[in-house]
Amino acid sequence: MTRYSFNILILFVLLCLGGSVAAQKKIGTPVSKAARNLTKSLSKDDNELQTAADYETLATELIEKKEYGKAEDYLKKALDIYTRLNHANAAPAARALAKVQEQQNKIATAISNYKTAGELSFDRSQEQANYNDANRLLNSGDPRKQTGYAQSNINIFEKEGKTAEAADAYKQLGNSLLAEDNKTDAIASYKKAIEKSDKTADITEISKKISSAYVADNNIDEAIRSNEAILEKAKTDNNIDLQINQIRELAHLYSTRRQPDKTGQLLEEAYKLALRSSNTSRAKDCLLALTRYYKQQRQEAMALRRYDDFLQNLDSLIRTDSSLVDASLFDITEGKIKDLEREKALQLALINNQNKLNYFLIAFVLAMVILLLFIIRSLRAIKVKNKKIALQSLRREMNPHFIFNSLNSVNQYIAENNEVEANKYLTSYSGLMRNVMEHSNKDFVSLAVEAEQLRRYLDLEQLRFSDKFVYILEIDEALDPDTVMIPNMLIQPHLENAVWHGLRYKDTRGLLHVSFRKEGQSILVVVEDDGIGLAKSQELKTFHQREHQSRGLTNTRERINLLNDIYHLHIGLEMQEITNDSVTGTKVMLRLPLMNKHDLNRKNNFSDR
Repeated sequence: MTRYSFNILILFVLLCLGGSVAAQKKIGTPVSKAARNLTKSLSKDDNELQTAADYETLATELIEKKEYGKAEDYLKKALDIYTRLNHANAAPAARALAKVQEQQNKIATAISNYKTAGELSFDRSQEQANYNDANRLLNSGDPRKQTGYAQSNINIFEKEGKTAEAADAYKQLGNSLLAEDNKTDAIASYKKAIEKSDKTADITEISKKISSAYVADNNIDEAIRSNEAILEKAKTDNNIDLQINQIRELAHLYSTRRQPDKTGQLLEEAYKLALRSSNTSRAKDCLLALTRYYKQQRQEAMALRRYDDFLQNLDSLIRTDSSLVDASLFDITEGKIKDLEREKALQLALINNQNKLNYFLIAFVLAMVILLLFIIRSLRAIKVKNKKIALQSLRREMNPHFIFNSLNSVNQYIAENNEVEANKYLTSYSGLMRNVMEHSNKDFVSLAVEAEQLRRYLDLEQLRFSDKFVYILEIDEALDPDTVMIPNMLIQPHLENAVWHGLRYKDTRGLLHVSFRKEGQSILVVVEDDGIGLAKSQELKTFHQREHQSRGLTNTRERINLLNDIYHLHIGLEMQEITNDSVTGTKVMLRLPLMNKHDLNRKNNFSDR
């Protein structure tokens, strides 16, 4: 093995060992701020927007280091968060992702994300810029069209003062002009891009494009002047990386002009500058370029001398090179980031599953509540219907005592050969029965219908007891008999009681007074007679008569209770005995709600629910 090969082997072994030693010695060196911030935001459960912003910041750092694959992954994660939260930063994140994919020559996905950025943009000009870039990539075979889209973006970004975006647009314009073989305008566009860019990698890349364009036109002197101008700017800005890159590019140009001495001087300058920058990797690259030069010049001794020099400075270089430790620590931090992402993804999955379970439970409870309400409503409907059936049954329950006495009266008229009276009685009786049966299925009838039924009934009773009473039926003028609705046949039992248990036992002709008066929102029905009164009536009654009267009053009270319950009314019944010195009798007061057909329909609908 030659001394030259041996020294190279030692060099790379030491580089590997040096990196390990540095990592052990300087493990406390801080990793990038973006990576630290990302681990913090990932550790929190309620900081998704900050996490997305930290993903973008870290991606930007990686782009500057040309680690486009990792940058793409982080930008995708940022975009996912912004899109899910419907945040305005989704459009810029999609555009940054498209640019990274374009750098990796992933044209199809880049076009897709430029279009996505356009769709998500809230600003009209930004929307247009994204669609310009999508169309620029779609027309990769047509440089003229690409030039138009790039120029459109330059106009947009220059107007809005977006320097970095304008620099990219000038670079794209230079590429398309160069594809059209318009080197002069391409170089001018590239120089505009350099003026507006502050990224070392971009300036270096564009500078090489300018050099290539000049060299292609055999104008190396102009290429040298262009690179020297960039080098002077780098020195002014104290940009060591750019200085090294430009010096090496100048060395390449002088080598093209076959000026080896100048080439060697520049490579030596770049190597020394790299050593002073305390960047092991950059110093190694410059060393390799320099030793290749000496090998080409057949100056192997100088190449070995530079290797020896590098090895002597290696320990000091490694101790002062923070990039070695930063790279190692970044790998550690990146592993922690992935662990936190997996943990967060697991938490989100658990939350989603819990939410699904909660939604299922809520839906189940709602279904049970709806079913319960349906059952309650059904039971209530059945209960109301049963009450209505009971009410109808009570209403249809004819007084057997009245029917029996009516038939006896007819029989008596026939026995006495009084066919005229019998016929008259039967006519009145059949008219009353027909009227009652026509309205037997109705809980409420108009006041006019009820009054007609009461008159027919009292006329019938007068035929039977013509010498026992007269009656007066009055309706307040404030009441409209055709529109006011009252319960069907609720008053008749009190008239029957007044006739059969009060007036017919009186020695003289009595008076039955029935009145309907309006009192506020109520109708007061008063049935008053001057018969023998409640106490005297009870003394004269047989057991059968007392039982019949009791059943009649019970029937009436049951009907009142059912009407109040079904229709939510407040019907009141009160009975008084008149005990004046000269007058006896009974007074029944029935208080009914004042309702028309509309009110009744509303209450009927309410009762059906």
